Amino acid sequence: MTERVARRGFLVGGAVIGAGALVTACTGNTPDAPAAASAPAPAATGGNDAPGDKVVIGFSAPAADHGWIAAIAKNAEAAAKQYTDVEFKPVEPTNDINAQISAVESLIAAKVAALVILPNDGQQLNQIARQASDAGIPVINLDRVFPDKLSYRTWIGGDNYGMGVAAGHYIGKTLKDKGVADPVILEIQGIATLPLTQDRSKGFEDALKTYGFTVTAKQDAQFTVESGTKVTSNLLQAHKKIDAIWNHDDDQGIGVLAAVKEAGRSEFFMVGGAGSANAMREIQADSGVLKATVTYSPTMAASAVKLARLIAQGKGMSDLLENQVPQSITLASETITKDNVAKYLPLGFES
Repeated sequence: MTERVARRGFLVGGAVIGAGALVTACTGNTPDAPAAASAPAPAATGGNDAPGDKVVIGFSAPAADHGWIAAIAKNAEAAAKQYTDVEFKPVEPTNDINAQISAVESLIAAKVAALVILPNDGQQLNQIARQASDAGIPVINLDRVFPDKLSYRTWIGGDNYGMGVAAGHYIGKTLKDKGVADPVILEIQGIATLPLTQDRSKGFEDALKTYGFTVTAKQDAQFTVESGTKVTSNLLQAHKKIDAIWNHDDDQGIGVLAAVKEAGRSEFFMVGGAGSANAMREIQADSGVLKATVTYSPTMAASAVKLARLIAQGKGMSDLLENQVPQSITLASETITKDNVAKYLPLGFES
């Protein structure tokens, strides 16, 4: 298992439309939290959304043992339901590589019109994706990329390097504006061995460098709440004074914030990652250390289904001049603060 829990970009406006309203809406106990309900999917209308040939879209993703992954499946299904010309055919989600291969094989045998695949591991699922492509089934590769470009028609996913850059600029600028010299900056990663984590760390390092800052210490927390608590407790004990923390993942951030609260520390500020609803509510309340988060939104799954429909129907993207859907779409990482959190709250996923 190399990318079992891997992450997350964010779609705002632009060519791949309408994903925003498809995410599970937020729930919360704060006065400003929206009502607990699923955001309604907008009705499909003109342009690319006009009904076309009936297509069957297969969908395969890891098991929903993580808030972000759970939201991926919900977004994909919600997008498909917008269209009378789409039959959505998901297979059982699984974290077992062989089980996912078998599930995709069943979709190939069913001769679906297009396949949306978020692989547990791009390298290990590459061959089955190639088999689908060779059989004439366009594969929309979601987030964790297949190494062989012949294995997919289009890739869509988040910008891991961009997440690090966004977090680094927020922290760097905030510290500069405060006149802090030689700050203690900590970084709590997801799984350190993953390329996506390394991309995030590189972006963070590069952005901080523009302010003359460096990361004082970093440790990985495995994308879990339990590890988030343990790792943060250790870091807090090791550093008696901290200026800023970047936590790569809002799901594990629940544990990070629990450790901070338990330690009674508040001399620093923190930036999260991914854009969960609970993180946004913390930011909105502005009563703790979490002051911002950088997005890597599961709305990408809704966009992947939309792209699969267009490709299967032989359409391009109506906002572009080209006749075909692009081969690669990297989604931007947005920075959410108390100033714009109300705009993003409906897009948050529940951890």
